[in-house]
Amino acid sequence: MYERFYNLRERPFALSPDPEYLYPSRVHQEALDYLRYGLETQAGFIVITGEIGSGKTTLLQTLLRNLDNRTTVGRIVNTMLEPRELLETIMIDFGLDPAGKSKALLLRDLSQFVVDQRVGGRMVLLVIDEAQNLSRGALEELRMLSNLETEKSKLLQVVMVGQPDLRDKLGTADLEQLRQRITVSYHLTPLDIDETAAYINHRLRRAALGAPMEFPRDATDLIHARSRGVPRITNVICDAALVFGYAEDRRIFDVATIGEVLVELETTGILPTAGRSAEASSTAPVRQAPPPAAAAYSSSSVEASPAYLVQPSAASAALRTAASAALDEREARIRQREIELAEQRRILAEEYRLLRAQRQSTPDSSQAVTAERGHIRLHTVTGGSGFHPGDEGFWTRLKRFMLGVSTS
Repeated sequence: MYERFYNLRERPFALSPDPEYLYPSRVHQEALDYLRYGLETQAGFIVITGEIGSGKTTLLQTLLRNLDNRTTVGRIVNTMLEPRELLETIMIDFGLDPAGKSKALLLRDLSQFVVDQRVGGRMVLLVIDEAQNLSRGALEELRMLSNLETEKSKLLQVVMVGQPDLRDKLGTADLEQLRQRITVSYHLTPLDIDETAAYINHRLRRAALGAPMEFPRDATDLIHARSRGVPRITNVICDAALVFGYAEDRRIFDVATIGEVLVELETTGILPTAGRSAEASSTAPVRQAPPPAAAAYSSSSVEASPAYLVQPSAASAALRTAASAALDEREARIRQREIELAEQRRILAEEYRLLRAQRQSTPDSSQAVTAERGHIRLHTVTGGSGFHPGDEGFWTRLKRFMLGVSTS
């Protein structure tokens, strides 16, 4: 929608987990290093946790993209499963058929599969996303699968990725045996204020076709104060800012512009109100105090807050009216241009039809046909005022308007 306006090859703040846009913050780089270490040492269980939208899936996609062809990967994303359903899902993802088999036969076939893979020099990796949804019975089933091992290493490696609830669940007494088998564990914390600024402009650089645009530091500080350093919320705010700038014909994003965007996101319910957000952020670890611009946004004092933040309803109505007017005007210009081009093409087509009819109704003066001794002889007459399409202005215009090419 706005890519051409900002000279971007694609949307830089899309919510899909694209490894191309992974920003190597301190926590994400550490988590990636832990994952690689766990795979290289053939650890049994690897656990990565983080808040919603902290970049866990993007991190996982980055890891899987860089695996060599000697790794057989099974990935489960639907984790609302009972123990037997989990076992069947694992087999299906590895290309095995669980239909009509008892649990004993399922375990036998899966064991034979991982042994055959190891004999062939391949590692078997099972990745479970959204692992916090697994029941305790399903987690216990995973622990039993970890018994597939040789004297020196595991035959099946398991990576579990989930929200903080997964840590809480693994910390219970009835999962003590599973917890003891976890070799690598890492928790993703939110980005700090400096990392948020670098994260935003990193994604803009990755998507730029030419000279990249940048968000100024005071704008990124305000975004950090509202998103609390969570990448997904940061993406939502920045994408909305680009849409707003496109509608308003703006390419520079200052604090006032970001403030208007935040008010609109709160009014439409995409983001919770600042009060609820501040209450939620009070339970999160604070890594660095926000700057004055960000503090002004989160403050409840009317005197310290700009007018566009104190009156969300008026600002929201003005924002929607301005955006709607700008889009209507642009659409009207496009429709008018289409009407003009259609009329030009109609006139040119009519001229072309009349010219062809005129040429067909008159003999061609550049050629003469004579009959001699029963044969037809065609003479080409040089000179004269023959019709030369390349010299006519009509053909030039026809080429330009109907075929859509330049005259050069």
